Formats: sequence, structure tokens, C-alpha cells
Amino acid sequence: MNIVTLLPFIVLIGAMFLMTRSAKNKQRQAAQMRDTMQPGTGVRTIGGMYATVKEVHDDTVLLEVAPAVHAIYAKNAIGAVLSDAEYNHIVHGIDPDDSADEAVDGADTPVVPDDASSLTTPAGGADSADEATTAGEPEGEKADLKKDAKKTDLGKDDAAAADAPEDEKRDGGADAK
Repeated sequence: MNIVTLLPFIVLIGAMFLMTRSAKNKQRQAAQMRDTMQPGTGVRTIGGMYATVKEVHDDTVLLEVAPAVHAIYAKNAIGAVLSDAEYNHIVHGIDPDDSADEAVDGADTPVVPDDASSLTTPAGGADSADEATTAGEPEGEKADLKKDAKKTDLGKDDAAAADAPEDEKRDGGADAK
């Protein structure tokens, strides 16, 4: 046989060897990462959920996904073991660069309202949305706007009554026999 004929097969076998070698290397690193888990470690599952390890068994791990909420996962479902600083930054929003005084002080923390009522109140001090939208208009125009809003008729009831035949029954139009 000629070497030129065997060259594609040799390249193909070499590529397969390199791919399986890198896959085995990744599996070994993942197994080593899962072996470093201990209770109290923060982890991310392959589904993207962050949790704290409570117990480690042979093939399973008990995770605390929320306070007093525990779930059992297979070790293979752990995507990454996180450092304490990374876990606290992602889950609790604690920046490792901030000092403890700034985190407790809260002066830089924006105030988030519990409901949208503070977002809808106009800055001019008007109490209702109608007064806020028509604050610059004369009183006569306000009354006209309110009358127009009450008189709006889209004619839906009239059109539905005109289209329906009066002798037809409402439950399907056919008599049972």
C-alpha cells in the first residue's frame, strides 16, 4: 500500500485520540472538583441553581437551595464548586472589595419602593392621575373630557343584536331529536 492512501486514516485516528484524551482530561478535572466539595461550600448546579452543600455522600449531595429547603442531587449534577467570595457575590450581592463598614452602613444602597404607588405620584403634588394630566387645563375642559369618557359607545351591543337571528336558539340553534 502507498503512504498517501494511508495518510487520511492516520490523521483520522490521531484526531480521535486527541479528542478522547481531552474528554478524559475534562472528566478527571470535574471529578477532582466534585471531590473538593465539603459541607458549607457554595456550588452551582448544571441547571444554574446556586446552593450550599450540607452533606456529601458517595454519589449524592444534600444541598440547601434556600433557608431550610434541602434537596438531594447527584454529584454529577454539580457544575462548579465556587469560592466563598464568588458565592457571596453572586447569591448575596456582597462585593469582596467593599469593606464591612460600607456593607453595614447602606448609604450607597438605592432605595427600592415596595409598590408602584410612589412611582405614579406626580412631582407637582397632585393627588390623582386625572388632576395631574389636566392640571394646566381650565375647569370647563376638564368637565368636557369627563363627559366624553362616559359617553363613548363603540356600538358592539347593537351590532351583535343585529347579526343574531331572533328565531335561532342561543345554545347551538338545533333542536334535539
